[in-house]
Amino acid sequence: MKFFSKSVTGIVICSSLLAWFSAGAQSRVADTPVPPNWFALDAKADGYYGISLNQAYQFLKGKKSKTVVVTTIDSGIDTAQKDLQPVLWTNIKEKKGNGKDDDKNGFIDDIHGWNFIGGPDGKCDCKETSEEVREYERLKPKYFTATASTATDKKEYTYWLHVKHLRDSTVNKADTELKQLTPIMSALVETSAMVKRALNLKGDQSFTLADLNRIKATNDTLRDIKYMWTTTLSAAGDNANNVKILKDYTDYVTKLTNDVNPDLDMRKHTVGDNPDILNDKPYGNNQLKMDQSFHGTMVAGFIGAVRGNGYGIDGVADNVRIMSVVASPDGDEYDKDVANAIYYAVNNGAKIINMSFGKKLSPHKDWVDAAFKYAAAHDVLLVLASGNDSQNVDDNQDFPNDTFLDGSATDADNVINVGASGMKADEALAADFSNYGKKNVDVFAPGVQVTSVTVNAETETEDGTSFSSPITAGVAALVLEYFPDLSARQLKQVIMQSAHPLNGVMVNKPGTKDRVDFTTLSKSGGIVNAYEAVQIASKMKGERK
Repeated sequence: MKFFSKSVTGIVICSSLLAWFSAGAQSRVADTPVPPNWFALDAKADGYYGISLNQAYQFLKGKKSKTVVVTTIDSGIDTAQKDLQPVLWTNIKEKKGNGKDDDKNGFIDDIHGWNFIGGPDGKCDCKETSEEVREYERLKPKYFTATASTATDKKEYTYWLHVKHLRDSTVNKADTELKQLTPIMSALVETSAMVKRALNLKGDQSFTLADLNRIKATNDTLRDIKYMWTTTLSAAGDNANNVKILKDYTDYVTKLTNDVNPDLDMRKHTVGDNPDILNDKPYGNNQLKMDQSFHGTMVAGFIGAVRGNGYGIDGVADNVRIMSVVASPDGDEYDKDVANAIYYAVNNGAKIINMSFGKKLSPHKDWVDAAFKYAAAHDVLLVLASGNDSQNVDDNQDFPNDTFLDGSATDADNVINVGASGMKADEALAADFSNYGKKNVDVFAPGVQVTSVTVNAETETEDGTSFSSPITAGVAALVLEYFPDLSARQLKQVIMQSAHPLNGVMVNKPGTKDRVDFTTLSKSGGIVNAYEAVQIASKMKGERK
């Protein structure tokens, strides 16, 4: 699934409201505002542990750049977003809207990319269940009553036990959260109307935290409602409003429901293919903007939103073209779509691919491994988000990854795995939600309260390794723009060397209050730095063929 921030999925909101219901109405003191572009700032010059982007551009001043195609395999993109329109990749060999495969690449009217979870008539398999739920239902008829002694395929039976454990954990958690969220959802819907009446708003208007501050509570009921919405909106971020909150809750409830009561025929009814056959037939559509596309739009913004136009944000790289490939629904992606998305990106000229998603199982990992190797053979860098489960991925694998089933690689030299870092060199420098691992996470990058453009001319401030990954991909693209002879292997080397080990910086190990040295959480032990990266790159002899 897409690595949503905790506020997007409603987890932070849910926790805050549960505390509110149990302890009584108490408004949260607002956090100190942070610069929306803090991820680009410099620790010494600005006091925020960003990527030193201004210093990088000062170093590059006067140098010429070459356009780099970067693919986002994600949830889609708002192709009308003003900060992204000029940097969209365009398939110049394809004639828009003629219903023909002009360039004979197997995809009709793929002007700016392709949607591998799309189907005929604009359908989309946008709401999926978790992989462990799908695998449980697939294996259940064969193994539900089996035992270790009766199972004929011992290896598959062991796999079934693992699947069952993961599925039970996922479903039990979803069921518990649904029971918690039901009264909260009811309260939010009912009180939203009351707040609108107090503010004299029309039914289709929204309200924000600033609007709440205008309410003069004249009775206990309105006072409690004001406190509840203040808590809710504070937890959701500066740009939140009641409409976004209710939509986030609805989306999250849908995801939980899909795990508890999965619609296993959704794929067949929307896409119409067989996800267990890699190359059964052409599938998908060219629709890139959908209801869920805010995530992919934010990811694209971090990489390459137009710089210096006084609108939205300034992306990391200044001369990229963003190719959008859709393979990530609300729920877990299919291995088939991930593999085909990589092949599509490579075959259409991408040099860097960002993948801000992950899951607990990979039934067709061999397909994805082969796609990873195909990218390596074509000198394409893959940048992955490590995940938001506060887990050590050295012990608990997250997929996709570059530990190949055939043993040919345990750390591919064209793959970078990225954790999320915070704003200051203090105990919160490693984001509490971030996955980590001395072997399998390569670097960290800003991923707490980071701001990007999103759908419908808006910006959002969110948390997540989903955003640490494209910030890193943006740095790699910036390096490749100005030093186009560097290979994917060298780009990874540059990124790793730019992240100086932060020896002696003691941080909370994600998900705990245990103090550990920051260097123990990743292979590099540091945070991506654009200024260091371009300096290192300038001294290297390129090996790109």
